[in-house]
Amino acid sequence: MHKRTRRLAAIVAATAAAGLILSGCSGSGGSSDANGVTTIQFWHRTFTPPENAWYKDIVKKFNASQSKIKVVDTEVPADAWDQKMKAAQAAGKAPDIYTHSGPIQDAVNAGQLYDLDKVVSSKALKEIMPFAQSVSELNGKYYAYPLLMEAQAVLFWNQDMMKAAGLDPSQGPTTWDELMADCAKIKPTLKDGQYCISPAGDAVTFAWSTVGQQYNFSGHTALNSTWTKPDIDNPEYRALMNQYKQLWDNGYMPKQALAAYVEGKDYGQEKVAFKVSGSWMMSEIGSSYPDLLTKTGVGAFPNSPNADGRTATTLGNFKWVIDAKSKHADAAGTFLEWAIAGDPANVVPFFVNTQFTKIPVRQAVQDAVAKDSKSADAPWSKILINEIAPTAIPEPTYPWDVSLAVGTAMEAVMKGAASPDAAISTADDAINKVIQQQDLPSKAPKN
Repeated sequence: MHKRTRRLAAIVAATAAAGLILSGCSGSGGSSDANGVTTIQFWHRTFTPPENAWYKDIVKKFNASQSKIKVVDTEVPADAWDQKMKAAQAAGKAPDIYTHSGPIQDAVNAGQLYDLDKVVSSKALKEIMPFAQSVSELNGKYYAYPLLMEAQAVLFWNQDMMKAAGLDPSQGPTTWDELMADCAKIKPTLKDGQYCISPAGDAVTFAWSTVGQQYNFSGHTALNSTWTKPDIDNPEYRALMNQYKQLWDNGYMPKQALAAYVEGKDYGQEKVAFKVSGSWMMSEIGSSYPDLLTKTGVGAFPNSPNADGRTATTLGNFKWVIDAKSKHADAAGTFLEWAIAGDPANVVPFFVNTQFTKIPVRQAVQDAVAKDSKSADAPWSKILINEIAPTAIPEPTYPWDVSLAVGTAMEAVMKGAASPDAAISTADDAINKVIQQQDLPSKAPKN
């Protein structure tokens, strides 16, 4: 499962309604009527119920706030998003404004995104905090406005299961060595079908969820700075791969996933003491397993022995973008700025109703969310904002196939299908092909 379809539970629920929803997506692109009302199309993916409700409500409020622009809101099932969007773009019928995850570089190079500097005020653009600028700005121009950032690798732990093993429930492991020691103590206390930890466990999930861990171990990611060659044939990448092999070989993790990385079902059913997932998982725990809220510890992902303060997580994101071919970019920009770049009160309900599991990208929004009365019951919010987000790294801008080659190597080593040397050699070959075929040196970041 790719990060772009990160919530399995939401996907499953949405799939049943896919036919009905997709039938409403056939017409896209804005229009104007005789009364001077400009209609624009807004597409967003199916997320969790609180998020879906917020999207519906913000469109309703905007339409009620003025009479010149009408926004038509379309919710697209996450598993149908890529196919639907590509078809619309190919037909010249992409929506005027839509949600976007992951790097923007490929979309900008393909001429798909509108320059927001032309339709969003400089004041609003300057409010985007530094840690979010890299996912929204390219070569001095803004092509996306982030609604949120999300830590993609957070450690959650069941405090009752920690106590049962004689461990301090208030403090999770901060290093891999501590994690292994904790698992050694927890394993004898478990029942059949229970495990110490549920981490990433397949090539695709490794590809996107461990980028921060790769940086944590090595001080860099999978390519050298000029994007001329891979940079994974080193002791640090081997050490990371071997950590997962230890989890696998010692029986600390299940041989078959009990739930997807992006969902918390295995943790909610108390089948694992530790769960590695994105920050969004707390929202699922709060809504589906509320009894566990007060029994759940939250912390940064464990560090390598030589991390020296380097983070172990990446920040995922969801942004709003305007289609480069939109005939009503001005109207789309007005809607975007009003909804997510204007009054903080418009977005505070989003962060509150998703259990304070997402990170606002504007200081004014962070302050407003922190003042909400419910924030006192969400101590994990301060951990995400103060301890994880400031040093987390953005998602890589190199092509997905580079990340996938690393993820494939990690899975092969973990399961014993290949030695680290062999797996890395195979990954190197795959990455070198991508470098040559896509002329990556010409696309390497300038800073």
